[in-house]
Amino acid sequence: QVQLVESGGGLVQTGSSLTLFCAVSGDTNCISVMGWHRQAPGKERELVAALSSGGTAYSSGTTYYADSVKGRFTISRDNHKNMLFLQMNSLKPEDTAVYYCRADCPVTDYWGQGTQVTVSS
Repeated sequence: QVQLVESGGGLVQTGSSLTLFCAVSGDTNCISVMGWHRQAPGKERELVAALSSGGTAYSSGTTYYADSVKGRFTISRDNHKNMLFLQMNSLKPEDTAVYYCRADCPVTDYWGQGTQVTVSS
């Protein structure tokens, strides 16, 4: 079992920055990929960024970013503190959504409860 708890969401203005946090606990050794997804009202949940388990504790493995966030968002992790981060810069109103942390393990994947990000124009 893996537990994920997101935090860091809030209401910000266009152009602002925000960092999301995902606290990871439980059987973290099973995790191969971690990612951030988001779901806006009336839309399907989409993958925003993902990070493989490769690399050292303070470096990133292979990363993936959706085209809509490339150059603005950065996914990273701190294995020692079991934290996953999403640094979001130059936020736009279309980034408004509930953001979810996800962890992939061989048998199943795990999701957090989500944190709301609202970007006002």
